[in-house]
Amino acid sequence: MTKENRIQLNVRVPKETSEMLEEIVEFYQENTKYGRVYKGDVLADIIEKSYEIMKKQKSVQQRKY
Repeated sequence: MTKENRIQLNVRVPKETSEMLEEIVEFYQENTKYGRVYKGDVLADIIEKSYEIMKKQKSVQQRKY
């Protein structure tokens, strides 16, 4: 992703959440074949995956009616 396609988000999260993110980043770093893994990339991946799950759940809910 190019820099032009990025925006900066400033958020406040509980310390425990920040520590969980650090652990997830370390996991990604250890289990991917890419170079350095950044928090922003990990968050983007988590958000994209969650979004896909949400779309599937919405689709299933709409079929029930």
